[in-house]
Amino acid sequence: MGERLKVFGLVALLGFLAGVIAQLAAEYVVPTLVKILPAFFSAKYVLSGLAGACLTLALVSIWAYITGPSEP
Repeated sequence: MGERLKVFGLVALLGFLAGVIAQLAAEYVVPTLVKILPAFFSAKYVLSGLAGACLTLALVSIWAYITGPSEP
């Protein structure tokens, strides 16, 4: 159980760092890219791809937690 908590803690830390990076990107990088490439970021496939990536990560995380370790 201790190893699993360490992994969850590491994933939580990585998620926190990813959130900070996403916030910085949303404030600084994305507006600049929208000015440079406006048609690219208004395309529905980009938004659909981002939504699909988030949904897939959530589903894989739930699946990994439910199935648990495969040790005999």
